[in-house]
Amino acid sequence: MFSYRHAFHAGSHADILKHLTLIHLVDYLQEKPGALTIVDTHAGAGIYSLKDGFAAVSKEAEGGIFRLLAYAKSNTLPESIQKYLECIQTENSSDAIDTYPGSPFILARLLRPQDRLKLFELHPKEIDILRHNIGELKQSKQIDIYAEDSFSRLKGLLPPPSRRGLVLIDPSYEDKQDYRHLETAIEEALQRFATGCYAIWYPILSRRESAALPDRMKKIAATHQRSWLHAELRVENAPGERRLQTSGMLIINPPWTLEKHLADALPTLTRVLGIGNGAQFLLKAFEA
Repeated sequence: MFSYRHAFHAGSHADILKHLTLIHLVDYLQEKPGALTIVDTHAGAGIYSLKDGFAAVSKEAEGGIFRLLAYAKSNTLPESIQKYLECIQTENSSDAIDTYPGSPFILARLLRPQDRLKLFELHPKEIDILRHNIGELKQSKQIDIYAEDSFSRLKGLLPPPSRRGLVLIDPSYEDKQDYRHLETAIEEALQRFATGCYAIWYPILSRRESAALPDRMKKIAATHQRSWLHAELRVENAPGERRLQTSGMLIINPPWTLEKHLADALPTLTRVLGIGNGAQFLLKAFEA
């Protein structure tokens, strides 16, 4: 599990889908003045250089954020994508994007004074970098960092004192046990905090557990009589390509506005980020 580093995928098409969705969830939940508790179960280092290090090696940002920015220079983007780009630009001093914020930094920047952010990271090097990076933020006193297993620790944080919460779950899935741990964590979370909003990111991989994950999450949501929204973005359909071509988001208890938000964004993302004729998106919602 310690071979995985978030930086390899910074600014990729998968990050764009995840972060665009996440920003809207926070915006909606902050429409009410009550305190919001946000949990990021696999935080990584928090923010990444796109000029050097792992991100420069993988070059996944070239097919993601860089391609989207190039398109934006001469085309009008849906408001949903514009808000996402504004959040990315916050971490950069010019039009050039040299730094990409991960979920912890995006969430930290969106915190109101009454909100709390809880970050989990087990990687022995990433956790130290995360602590340093978060310590540089003015919001750092609102943020708790745990070098613990988020799957087992999550239920102890629920329900939050205000009973208003958002949980982002995005493990690497390099360890097949992540799928089983995810199911257990969601079951326990819904038992303790049925009205919380749960955003689950996952890659589409050539393994049985990956293919079954969306339906497993939907079954758990249905058992607890919860609504769900399912979105996927495929940028290519090349069987021999080793890079990730498709990822998805499964949101339990989604806000009613999220389906339209993604319906506006996904056609543009598919057209701009897609390679060849294999690019497509999926968007389905179920109201309990």
